[in-house]
Amino acid sequence: MLQAVISAWKLPDLRRRILFTLGMLLIFRFIAHIPVPNINPDSLEELRRALQENQLAQLLNIFSGGALENFSVAAMGVYPYITATIIMQLLQPIIPALKELNKEGEQGRIKLNRYQMWLTIPLAFLQAYGQTLGFVGQLGGVSLFRSPFDLINNFLPTFTILISMVAGTMLLVWLGEQINERGIGQGISVIIFGGIVSGLPGLVAQGVQIGQAGGAETFFGILGFLVIGLLTIVGIVLIQEGQRRIPVQYAKRVRGNRVYGGQSSHIPLKVNMAGMIPLIFAQSIIIFPGVVASWFQPVAGEPGIGNAIALFFLNTFNPTGTGGGIVYMILLFLMVVGFTYFYTLVLFQQQDIPDNLQRNGGFIPGIRPGKRTEEYLSRVLNRITLAGALFLGLVAILPFLTQSVTNIQIGLGSTALLIVVGVAVDTMRQLEAQLIMRNYEGFLNR
Repeated sequence: MLQAVISAWKLPDLRRRILFTLGMLLIFRFIAHIPVPNINPDSLEELRRALQENQLAQLLNIFSGGALENFSVAAMGVYPYITATIIMQLLQPIIPALKELNKEGEQGRIKLNRYQMWLTIPLAFLQAYGQTLGFVGQLGGVSLFRSPFDLINNFLPTFTILISMVAGTMLLVWLGEQINERGIGQGISVIIFGGIVSGLPGLVAQGVQIGQAGGAETFFGILGFLVIGLLTIVGIVLIQEGQRRIPVQYAKRVRGNRVYGGQSSHIPLKVNMAGMIPLIFAQSIIIFPGVVASWFQPVAGEPGIGNAIALFFLNTFNPTGTGGGIVYMILLFLMVVGFTYFYTLVLFQQQDIPDNLQRNGGFIPGIRPGKRTEEYLSRVLNRITLAGALFLGLVAILPFLTQSVTNIQIGLGSTALLIVVGVAVDTMRQLEAQLIMRNYEGFLNR
């Protein structure tokens, strides 16, 4: 691998791509430290403490690369764009016009990407307003801004804050597109990857402080945490790269004096076709009731049905709630498994593999084209998705299990770990493809 990286660095055009990607990540880290207008610097420390108590904010902070705790113009990261992408993917089976665009090739994808951009802007405004309003209320007596955050009575300063946050998000999306065109890796994923990796030194320092404060038991706890983390990384790589190859045969076709087709190929069905999306879905939904309940400030021991309901939701949909968070972990596991099947089915329908095979004269040996092929592929996909769904569910609850076993709490969640490993493998694969095109041996096959 080291020799392959050295070979890649020696190629001028490939070196420019690597340096361009690193330059875009450096610009992203600068943007992550530019505060929004009218911010009160004295409130930032209180904001960081509030983030520790809000699970939804912690999830958003991951996607913003720590920019949320600084309340910078990039406080939302690329999350609105991810939301818009998911919405567009879910709408394609429902709206025939979008489904047809997806089949039109490059021009159709360009139009779909334009629609995603248009959808990102209103979603970004809504998230910016809701997110900021939530923090203003959560900080209580501490003022997040120098003037009131109020669209009606204080429109211009409030609108300036919102427009700066939306502009920060769209700038990050633009940086991601530049990485797609001139760099290495999938741009949006690389941006998220850079934000997560930038927080790793803080996690290492946190682990060192925990080790220095504790004794031998703490040392073995950190060692166990590292072992579990390494095994999780190995498992993520195996599941992400695992696939079932369905053999495909193409019929021979004679046109004039030439014979087309007749070759054999395969359909690679991935074990985890859904990627990290089920984890994001499940975590966002399961923590929402607890976040809403926290807005009502429930107090244990106080009478009233409303207070009791709020306390119930706050304890149930919380990893540290009643019973050690057992209900929370079970619900999270089941939701991740369910969303994995749902999103895999959506992606499989969008690819329209049976019809594409039939149009191109391809067939699976022993299976009739058309409906029978679709049923066969669905059965195979359901079986292999079971392994991927169960693994994703285990990865989702693994941080809580690890904490209970090792008594060590380090803020690297399952979603962040899955993103880091997935983006790293995908970037290495793209780098390998560039090397193979230049007659260098790739390092993933060694």
